[in-house]
Amino acid sequence: MLEKAYVIYGRQGFSRNLRKEISKSRRYYFYDNGIRNGLISNFNAIALRDDVGALWENYVLVERLKRNLYTGHLAESYFWRTHDRQEIDLVEEWGGQLSAAEVKWSRTAKARIPSGWRRTYPEGSFEVVHPGNYLEFIGAAH
Repeated sequence: MLEKAYVIYGRQGFSRNLRKEISKSRRYYFYDNGIRNGLISNFNAIALRDDVGALWENYVLVERLKRNLYTGHLAESYFWRTHDRQEIDLVEEWGGQLSAAEVKWSRTAKARIPSGWRRTYPEGSFEVVHPGNYLEFIGAAH
């Protein structure tokens, strides 16, 4: 019901190798983090929160979704996860190309391309999105 009311949206897991990759689960994101905060009754400042990473990921991914819709870049959007706990926050497939992005709140967070992704999808790109470069990722930098 929340999806039909445009409160949340869900994404499927990306998989071409069903033995190792998890594709049946979904991840859900709020179109508005304020609604999320209201549901969990947490309006604390960022410095006082323990869910800042989840808030940041939700914000960046919903802004990327908006950018894609506004520009007509109608990429299929997924997350990627394996049974051995390797993960990527966003996988986009468009025009036969795969691009992956890991969203991190910290500019200095070490995020390496997961070995399973690199091995299975060597043609796919990978980037880390953080507060220092997210504007370009969401299409707000000119």
